[in-house]
Amino acid sequence: MHPPNVVVVTGGTAGVGLAAVRAFAQRGDWIAILAREPDRLARVCSELRDLGILALGIPVDVADAQQVEAAASRIELELGLITIWVNNVSTTVFAPVAETTAAEYRRVTEVVYLGAVHGTLAALKRMSARNHGCIVQTGSALAYRSIPLQSAYCGAKAAIRGFTDSLRSELVHDHSSVRLTMVHLSAFNTPQFDWCRSKLPRRAQPVPPIFQPEIAGEAIVWAATHGPREVWVGWPAAKTILSSRFFPGLGDRVAARQAYEAQQTQEPAHPDRPDNLFVPVVGLFAAHGRFDNQAKSTSAQWWICVHRWQVSAAIGVAAVAGLLGLFMIVR
Repeated sequence: MHPPNVVVVTGGTAGVGLAAVRAFAQRGDWIAILAREPDRLARVCSELRDLGILALGIPVDVADAQQVEAAASRIELELGLITIWVNNVSTTVFAPVAETTAAEYRRVTEVVYLGAVHGTLAALKRMSARNHGCIVQTGSALAYRSIPLQSAYCGAKAAIRGFTDSLRSELVHDHSSVRLTMVHLSAFNTPQFDWCRSKLPRRAQPVPPIFQPEIAGEAIVWAATHGPREVWVGWPAAKTILSSRFFPGLGDRVAARQAYEAQQTQEPAHPDRPDNLFVPVVGLFAAHGRFDNQAKSTSAQWWICVHRWQVSAAIGVAAVAGLLGLFMIVR
């Protein structure tokens, strides 16, 4: 039995963040959650305490660096030394560039990109002093391959990737034992699409195929405990990232042709629906969104990623056996 880590998850009260919180809780780790909505914080912490997990919920807007730093200090006073920090807060605006305001771009950038920077700085300040710990950035395939109608989100996720790569080089230069990893996700069934700001005529949805958030939660825990440079979760993420490297122009045309329809259901949008861009949306939001009937609970690509050494060994054994068999036939 491993000693419990002290884990910080930003945005850990719903969606992928909540799935990650539950996955860490299954290991017996102690968990601090930073999020804006106090009622959801209280509910999730109560759930964890019922499982015997030490939990601390702190209302924080990660766009405010001082709030994040103060929360980190409180966590180390009340829970212990932080060993894992997961930057997971996210928000978006579904709209063409021409219909997205400067204030909306600024807010998405402050929450998604600067929120990750603020969390990283708070974690790094403490982990570097001890030369120990892991920082996990929840990324996206859209950090590599932008799509229309989410330019603010795509830009922020790409910025996190650039920031993370720069910091990683500095850690290597300094011979630091602090680990830094990115988890690039496919499309997941989360409440994001019910509380994000959208100017589209129909209801927003993740680009299919859609996966359940528990897969992402498992991937975040695996990345935090194994420390790879980055991992891709779901075949769509792997395909998107690989194709962006080799066929970027083709990706532009495919996104132009398919992504407008793929990001909308056939249901008309509710024009007066509240969104969480500037203030949290109150409600019983959980890990799952409204796409349970479409979402997949398993990912063959992720299973192979986790078991890649066993798969490679099995392929090697099969290849050797095949060659031996061929040799015996030829003889």
